[in-house]
Amino acid sequence: MNKTVLAGLMMVAAMGVQADEEMQAAAGQQVFAQRCHACHSEDTSKNTFGPSLTGVVGRKAASLPRFAYSDAMKASGLTWTEDNLRLWVTDNEKLVPGTRMRHVAITDKAEQDYLISFLKTLK
Repeated sequence: MNKTVLAGLMMVAAMGVQADEEMQAAAGQQVFAQRCHACHSEDTSKNTFGPSLTGVVGRKAASLPRFAYSDAMKASGLTWTEDNLRLWVTDNEKLVPGTRMRHVAITDKAEQDYLISFLKTLK
């Protein structure tokens, strides 16, 4: 998906017309590629700088084996609900002070919706 298609989907969402789940997930895949993929894998057998995000929706934070989570993340008690994922991508350092993940700041609600829709497809 190119940036023109992503921009079109974001415009549709901004006009109050809800894109179907498949289109949102496709747009979210683009957001993931641009904002997350450098540090996170979609492969359950691969952790990179960050843990794999396959199965992240509904998963307890700091629960994947073979990844060295920060003490702050281990103590967070979070479960990755859609609401917590939205808070995380908005300001991860505010949600979990002391996290080792660099600040991302995806503040656009449409981009958040798209990204979460994509993450829900990673099972």
